[in-house]
Amino acid sequence: MSQILIIYTGGTIGMMSDPITKVLKPINFEQIMDNVPELEKLNCKIQVHSFDEIIDSSNMNPAIWSELAGLIESNYDTVDGFVILHGSDTMAFTASVLSFMLQNLGKPVIFTGSQLPISAVRTDAKENLMTAIEIAKAKKHDRARVPEVCIYFDYKLFRGNRSFKYNSSKFEAFRSPNYPILAESGVHLKFSLNDIRHPGDGDQLIVHKNLVSDVAVLKLYPGISPKVVENILGADVRGIVMETFGAGNTTTDQWFVDLLKQAIDSGKVVLDISQCKVGTVELGRYETSRQLKDIGVANGYDMTYESAVTKMMFLLGQHEDPKTVKELLETDLRGELTVS
Repeated sequence: MSQILIIYTGGTIGMMSDPITKVLKPINFEQIMDNVPELEKLNCKIQVHSFDEIIDSSNMNPAIWSELAGLIESNYDTVDGFVILHGSDTMAFTASVLSFMLQNLGKPVIFTGSQLPISAVRTDAKENLMTAIEIAKAKKHDRARVPEVCIYFDYKLFRGNRSFKYNSSKFEAFRSPNYPILAESGVHLKFSLNDIRHPGDGDQLIVHKNLVSDVAVLKLYPGISPKVVENILGADVRGIVMETFGAGNTTTDQWFVDLLKQAIDSGKVVLDISQCKVGTVELGRYETSRQLKDIGVANGYDMTYESAVTKMMFLLGQHEDPKTVKELLETDLRGELTVS
């Protein structure tokens, strides 16, 4: 019988409306279990670890991510899979960063939550939780079907570091426009076998817990002033994620290129990702990005914003050399990007 560890961090799935104020307040996991008696019918043993303080996902931070990685590490040999209940607002950030922290992962780590509390009549929480557990325990020839960090929501399983929350009012909260879904739930669970990553034979789990959050974000817009760019590029950080136009394009004004070069020459790593949700950065394809490539801006290809920020934090925590960080940012480590 499969053993599944549920890690309950918080989120809408574990909320209940106060009968007087009507404000949503967190409940404990025992109350969640009371609302899903069907869990007892699953052919698996469920263990639960609840955070001492239930967390709104807006308060997620690197210290909590390291705690989650540590929980997976300490229970890795005794369970077959993990289900993490998490608020949807920052779920894609947490799923992305854990994919980098858990090297050679050979067991499922499935994030899920809900748009309505589990106590609501029309809740999506029950299906999300039940199927997330089914996926976490799914095996073929005694091997996990999906040994990845994933997000399961509204009948679809996404690679965690390819996902983002795009809708706050529909059950279909997440999308993964640049990579196929890994599984779909209907009458049967249908897995996309060719799109799922597996560790190499004999590879052992390596957990990286050191993250550096000295990262700034420069989001471009027409008419952005030199003062704004100078303040962001001049911040006391080691990495900068730059959200550009289209296929990675920026203004060609000399002041802008000079400020970027100055930041890179000072030892900062600048990563170019597109503001577009679909498509990829192609540095050098247009005149407006050729100079970026020449001065050493890193190509983020088709990484999501969530994956780019957390990958930068992860790599800065592992390496001091900016050139090494740049090289690894442009390398597919956990299926987070497609090198064109």
